[in-house]
Amino acid sequence: MSAIYIGVMTGTSMDGVDIVAASFHPLTIHATLTLSFEPSLRDELMALTLPSDNEIDRMGKADVALAQMIGHGINQLIVENQLNRAEIKAIGSHGQTIRHRPEHGFSLQIGDPNIITEITKIPVVSDFRRRDLAAGGQGAPLVPAFHQDVFQHPSKHRVILNLGGIANVSILPAGKVDEVYGFDTGPANILMDAWCHRYTGQPYDEDGRWGAYGQPIRTLLDRLQSHEYFSKEPPKSTGREDFNLEWLDEQILDWRNDVEYDELEDRPENVQATLLKLTTRAIKKAIYRSPLDTGEVYVCGGGAYNTQLMEQLRWRLRKHEWTVQSTQVLGISPTWVEATAFAWLAMRFCEQQSGNLPAVTGATGFRVLGTISVV
Repeated sequence: MSAIYIGVMTGTSMDGVDIVAASFHPLTIHATLTLSFEPSLRDELMALTLPSDNEIDRMGKADVALAQMIGHGINQLIVENQLNRAEIKAIGSHGQTIRHRPEHGFSLQIGDPNIITEITKIPVVSDFRRRDLAAGGQGAPLVPAFHQDVFQHPSKHRVILNLGGIANVSILPAGKVDEVYGFDTGPANILMDAWCHRYTGQPYDEDGRWGAYGQPIRTLLDRLQSHEYFSKEPPKSTGREDFNLEWLDEQILDWRNDVEYDELEDRPENVQATLLKLTTRAIKKAIYRSPLDTGEVYVCGGGAYNTQLMEQLRWRLRKHEWTVQSTQVLGISPTWVEATAFAWLAMRFCEQQSGNLPAVTGATGFRVLGTISVV
């Protein structure tokens, strides 16, 4: 039996910790578990994504608390699914990104791997992004290498679209392993979730139903699209540093000062509809700028469960007859793709094989990603 690797992912949406036990070649998912953050920990992690007071002490405490949560969660996964610890070779723990600044050469994830190793008695591979950054890359996105290995088809063009807090695409030309590339297209759920929570009290807009009552505001959309990130050429990556509720509030305030609008237009559900259109427009541009004329789009991440978002994507990509489905039809639930990717990256590290794609990140070459905390 192939060795089992455990992947742990806490993404930009900060909606919880996803844990997957998987083996590869062929890909087999053995067990899964999602843990919800305690509100106090989530609030602290959110606060640490932007400059604030006493950051180092607060970061250290959150680093410990998150690691303890992950370690005990992995033990829970093992016990509940009766996994054999002797068959688990390593854990790949992404950690929680609290600052991603590739323009300054760094990306910071917390969730101390030493604590996870102490709790689980299993080696932990972590700190996946900085080796790529050291080689001149963005350190992101890292999942396209996994997408290529698992999803590329010899005769069908495919795009894997991850809709987490941030949206990223992996462009997989049929059978052309040297022409795979990808990048972050911009916000996916990060702004919509925050806006929805403010006005409805819900953590996200289930099925996009609230936003469906609204109408996109063209002049506001134009202002949001003027963000410099959208005009950058790949390789590129982004996060909460660029797209956050404070930035959105500033844009809306400037919009209100600069244009004439009526009170019916300036409703929160209209802003939500505008944010959805911002997301889908950037994705459409990313796919249409690729060399692929048509093909298959497979969606993973929380956005795959947003009915309005999926319908808008199908409508926007209809011109060239792109099909849009979730990764479920390829055998992996949208919920588990990213965590499985970090199990795969742990496997690549243990086999001392590269985990990045230089064409995606901009690194000067292929690199083995991560460091290890041994038992």
